[in-house]
Formats: sequence, C-alpha cells, structure tokens
Amino acid sequence: MVTDDKFYLSLAVNEAWKYQGLTYPNPAVGCVITDKNGAILAVAAHKQAGLPHAELEAAKEALSKLNPLLKFPKETDNLHAFISKNHNNLLKNSTFYVTLEPCAHYGLTPPCTALIIALGAKKVCIGSLERNEKAKGGVQILKKAGIEIEHSILKEECDELLKPFLLWQNGSFSFFKIALRLDGTYDNGTITSDEARIFVHKLRSKCDLIVIGGSTLRSDNPLLDARLINGRAPDALICTTKNVEKNANVFQVKNRKVLVQNSLEYPKKYKNIMIEGGSNFLRLMSEKTDYFLIFRSADFSEKGDKKIKMDLKLKLLYQSSIGADSFGWYCKNSS
Repeated sequence: MVTDDKFYLSLAVNEAWKYQGLTYPNPAVGCVITDKNGAILAVAAHKQAGLPHAELEAAKEALSKLNPLLKFPKETDNLHAFISKNHNNLLKNSTFYVTLEPCAHYGLTPPCTALIIALGAKKVCIGSLERNEKAKGGVQILKKAGIEIEHSILKEECDELLKPFLLWQNGSFSFFKIALRLDGTYDNGTITSDEARIFVHKLRSKCDLIVIGGSTLRSDNPLLDARLINGRAPDALICTTKNVEKNANVFQVKNRKVLVQNSLEYPKKYKNIMIEGGSNFLRLMSEKTDYFLIFRSADFSEKGDKKIKMDLKLKLLYQSSIGADSFGWYCKNSS
C-alpha cells in the first residue's frame, strides 16, 4: 500500500459522508476511480436505496468524462448492463478505491464485482470488509479474476462510516440532531438556513421514528414532519411523565403513529431513529445515542439564553457547510 491509496480513499470516505442517513436501509459508500497514471476520473457515492451503488455511479462519472458522447440510461439496472457493454476499455487498468468491499450478490442490480471485472480494473483498494453474509465474497471473486486487492485502508474511518448500517442491521441506530447559533444558544425560533432545514427533512423522511421530550413538545409544538421535501413523516415518540395535549401539531400529521410513554426506551420495531431536543433531553439521551448531528449557524442572538450545559466529549467524524451554516457528524469520544 502506498500513501496515495490513503489519499484517494479519504476522498471516497468524505463523499460518502454527504449521504449518511439518506441511503437507509443501505450503507453509505464512496468510490474513487483513477486511471493507470493515478489521475482522478471520478469521486462518487451511493446516494439513496434503489439508485446506483457507489462503484456504478463512479464508473458512469468516469466514462462521462472520457467519452462525453455516451448517453446513459436512467434506470439503475439498465445502467449496469449498458456500462458493462459500452465502456470501450476506457477504464482498463484503472484503480477503484471503495469504502466498503464491492458486493458479490444480485440485488436490485448485478454485483459491483461483475462491473469492476468487466471494466478491466487492475486494482481495488478497500476500506471496510463486507460483514453481511449475503453480500460478502467480493474480494475472493476479484482476486480470482486477477485483480490486485488492498484492504483495511483507513479501516477506522471506513468502519465509522459503516457503523449506522451495521447497527440498524442488527438492532437500531439513533442519532441526536440539534441546531445551535454561533454563541451556543438554541431557542427563539428558526436557527439554521433553508438549505439546512431541507437536509434535516430529507433525513427525517428516511427515519422510522423521531423522538422528542415533553419539554420540546410544550415549548415548540413541532410538526416533526418532512413537509419541505413533501416526504414521508416518521412515526413520533414523545417521552414525558406529563399529560400530552392531543391537539398538538405532532398529532395532526396524516399517516403517522404517535406514541406517548414515560420511559426512554425505543420500541423494538424501529431501526433508524432521530432524536431532537435541547440540553436536558440531550443529557437524558446521550448514553442511548450512537451519533450526534450538530448544526451551527453563523448568527448570534441577543435574546437567546438556552445553552448546552453538560460534560460530553465528542469526536468529529465529518464536517461540511450547508447554505450559510455548518454541520458535523460526531460520536462519543472514548479516549
């Protein structure tokens, strides 16, 4: 393994994080393709269940760059077949950098291993090895085809990227979303930009359940839906020891179930869970939370008086900007 392998794979990791939570129930996966001289041809990711896997998306991007005249079909299954037959050896001796071992099974599309072999790739560099019995075996298939394999590159980073998928495969994954101003306050109306709010609604539409405390219900009376993208609203769980007004907004959303309980336990049938709230609820839920999604606006507030006050050490996994704001995915820092 050379230093460049880590660099290229880091680009794939970063691209995949852009779609973390949006690919449910599939994992977030990134892929970079370089030519035989190390020039980058594509940086791509799996964007949503039912859309092309990262390897297929990257192959399309690379071939579009090398042959702009190619007209690709929109359907995912047709795209795989089209690229396999019309690549014209443009990606021969290329290297694929993939955050997760390429799949070896037939699902909505043929396996990515078949695509990589058809394209004549010389080498595949992998971050995390596949643990799903149904999808694993890609390394052996690629080696048998004479393709050079490097694996466990940036393993820790790729495993962190994969963790939500593994958790909802074997139980449930939960993340706490909170938006803060630059001065750390989080009350008094809308905090983040429209772009950030739309992104949150996209995430909500992919969740099975959204959880809030009674204090958030009474102070904000939120809808907790995905109206900004006309998306599906997740079921809602209100954790409170007090009575709940049945005319609250959360009960007015069609085709959703609202649960009220005096415990912090999640019903077992829910796999992908978003938690929202303020300082007190964050304190209560922090031990049950796998990841934290924190938005920061560039605003100060003269009126804001609520701030997060707790001893919680976090490790930054990914950070980016969105609209006028920034956001980051975090996990608890065990060190």
